[in-house]
Amino acid sequence: MLRKPLPWNNPSHSSIVALWIDRLWMLGLFVTAGILLGLNLGNLPLRDWDEGTVAQVARDIWRSPPGSLVWLHPTLAGEPYFNKPPLMHWLMALTFRFGGVNEWMARLPGATLTALSVPLLYGIGRHLFSQRTPAIFTALVYLTLLPVVRHGRLAMLDGAVLYFFLLLIVCLLRTRRDLRWGLGVGIAFGLLCLTKGIVALLLGAIAIAFILWDTPRLLTSGYVWVGVLLGSAPVVAWYWAQWLYYGQPFLTIGLFSQSLDRVVVPVEGNRGEPWYYLLEILKYSAPWLLFFPQGLKLAWENRNLSWAKLILVWASGYLLVISFMSTKLPWYVLPVYPAFAIAVGAYLSDVWQPSDVLWLHQPKRRRYPIAWIAILSLLAIAGWVSSFYFSILSPQPQPGLPVILGAVALTLTAAIVLLWRSDSQFMLVLFWGMYVSLLLFVASPYWLWELEESYPVKPVAALVRQNTPPDATVWTLYPYGRPSLNFYSDRRMIQSAANSNQLPAAFQDYWQHDPHPYLLVEQATLTKLALPFVKPLGTVENWVLLTRQAAILESENARTNLPLK
Repeated sequence: MLRKPLPWNNPSHSSIVALWIDRLWMLGLFVTAGILLGLNLGNLPLRDWDEGTVAQVARDIWRSPPGSLVWLHPTLAGEPYFNKPPLMHWLMALTFRFGGVNEWMARLPGATLTALSVPLLYGIGRHLFSQRTPAIFTALVYLTLLPVVRHGRLAMLDGAVLYFFLLLIVCLLRTRRDLRWGLGVGIAFGLLCLTKGIVALLLGAIAIAFILWDTPRLLTSGYVWVGVLLGSAPVVAWYWAQWLYYGQPFLTIGLFSQSLDRVVVPVEGNRGEPWYYLLEILKYSAPWLLFFPQGLKLAWENRNLSWAKLILVWASGYLLVISFMSTKLPWYVLPVYPAFAIAVGAYLSDVWQPSDVLWLHQPKRRRYPIAWIAILSLLAIAGWVSSFYFSILSPQPQPGLPVILGAVALTLTAAIVLLWRSDSQFMLVLFWGMYVSLLLFVASPYWLWELEESYPVKPVAALVRQNTPPDATVWTLYPYGRPSLNFYSDRRMIQSAANSNQLPAAFQDYWQHDPHPYLLVEQATLTKLALPFVKPLGTVENWVLLTRQAAILESENARTNLPLK
């Protein structure tokens, strides 16, 4: 008599169960990432540079009348904005419409897309590996990388770039089994182009290089090319609309000065050595950097497999190109981190021992390199010492910082003990400990440390906003411009710097001839100025807002120079 097959031995039943397990993992990863990326999201001001600029452009779109074309031709404080395509600005303007103009709504689109990229990377792992463990480890490494968490929370474009490129890779991998997913490849590419322009071309080239090496037959698929045409159509239409509306200035500024020039010219002085991004990875990817060389070695040894081909093309190709670009900015390296996570996840799953979790006896445990223990020990000692210093010895108390550093040090210490015992559960300790440490980090004001590099912007912006009309032009004497000040003051701010001999000629002309001039200046700088007939409008945070007395307007116009004392 034949026995009826058990349900879990039924292939169709097994595939359904596996599908539901994957869905639960993806849901859990999204919720976990959402908590980390959404916590304390709106409690700190927008930073310079990109956050203040992107939020301003989105606010201009949000404010524009329904019949206007500002959504198609974005502006920055009323002036044409050529820097980037407007997809993220559209999403941000949409959140402004529902939740008002604030930090939370400005950062929500990028944080949401970054959170969605975590389960998406898990899906990539499921397509690349035959087992679930490498996919889980890959997603958890990616989730607990400091640069991904920090930049993914900002009101910038990079979280969207991560999501759309991972979406492209998912569709590309699925196309190998079902050519209809080629439509998704093209659409994801189009979304990348509408997010960050020229970067999409580099990421698209990486995808093509992977196809040529792994599955060249896909390049002959009609679905792929139809998808590329569908995805590119809105991009071409948008660029064509800018050309028709602005003409030559759009080509000169939008395509060359703001895009192509970054390859050969250090835009706005953001330069660095070719190893700049290697140092960025070295500084901010601990503790996972410890396993990255072994991950690359494992990929090279298995370069006949798809996952290894993808890592090698992705990490080396992208890193090589951006390293030789003249413009260097920390967030340019962000698209490398998913490939970094895949390499580390693949290696960790290779050394993972499930029996350690079940406390099963193993006749011979795998020994881990002593270098791991040595490096983690140095990091743990640095964490404990820093925690002790900022809690007791520091002349300026840093509330919360000792707790964050202590959590990292405790995580590393526990991992060291397990490594010494040859227990692979050190990975679980690192995953959980780094996640908790990052939760404490984003709950504190330290996650946006750039805010400490200059004066608090919101009180100064409130001073300007409360004492000037909405259409006012305000000059500020400061070494560099601050887009966040422009955003919060909601005024046209012109930045300049006074040298030791005289004020800028353009400011002199403005102060003499404008019927209602405004000057925002620090108290220390004001004492050096010999501006006659000034009228203070308010003071805050060592800043003074000035205007000229109306009663002596005509006599003041006769002046030709405004010397410094």
